[in-house]
Amino acid sequence: MILWGALVRATGSGAGCGGHWPLCNGEVLPQIAANATVIEFTHRLMSGIALIAVVALFAWARALYPPRDATRRWAAWSLVFILTEALLGASLVLLGHVAADDSMGRVYSLSAHLINTFALLASLALTAWASSPGNRQIRTRTFAGRAPLLAIVAVAVSGAITALGDTLFPAHTLAQGLREDFASTANFLIRLRVIHPLLAVAAACLLALWAGREFAARRTDRLRWLSAIILALVASQIVVGAGNILLKAPLAMQLFHLLLADGVWITLVLFTAERNRAALHTTIPDAAKMIK
Repeated sequence: MILWGALVRATGSGAGCGGHWPLCNGEVLPQIAANATVIEFTHRLMSGIALIAVVALFAWARALYPPRDATRRWAAWSLVFILTEALLGASLVLLGHVAADDSMGRVYSLSAHLINTFALLASLALTAWASSPGNRQIRTRTFAGRAPLLAIVAVAVSGAITALGDTLFPAHTLAQGLREDFASTANFLIRLRVIHPLLAVAAACLLALWAGREFAARRTDRLRWLSAIILALVASQIVVGAGNILLKAPLAMQLFHLLLADGVWITLVLFTAERNRAALHTTIPDAAKMIK
């Protein structure tokens, strides 16, 4: 659903169903007259299937786990964020923040949509994590070490804005793109493009330092594996991001870049939860020794 949403933006198909929502061109099953309609209607179908799946997850968690259980709580948050995801998607259509719209309102809508998507992914990941027997009673609502999480959100938002600028104002050559980035007369979306690679490099260094230190510490096997995955994904993101710049962001590479970004986010959420779990298990025995 997330990747197809990026396809909708990249192909300018957001208005494929007109200004109607939830209907498509005023119909439940629209007549397919253009590729944009196919792409947008397919995205809506995927969103509907995802909504049904999360509702089923919520019902399943309520049936299997007692009240106040972490699995049940994160399943509830997953339901909240899939509903707000649908509302934010609808607002993009109803407010006209689609196709060739280059307004600041679209930037705000796009950013809110992406942040909500990340919150949904985190809730789903933590639902799965909390359902593991060893994690059932671990509180994960407050996270120690929020800086890497916030850094990734900032990078993702700037990436979404950059992708929108690349879609609406494509550069035919790398040199042209660099000139436009620093031109005072260029559209604000073009001038914002330079921010994303700078934030990405800074966040990559922060994650490499954080995960690398945990990898060397060897506290638990899970943390070691998760830190290794983070390091591999971050390195891959830097390579793919550089390729996007050099090759003028081809569609397939844009989608792969987004897929890796989602992978970094999910792994980082699980890494943070597991790190807090390891710290809690270390603190409890130390407290017990002090009491004795």
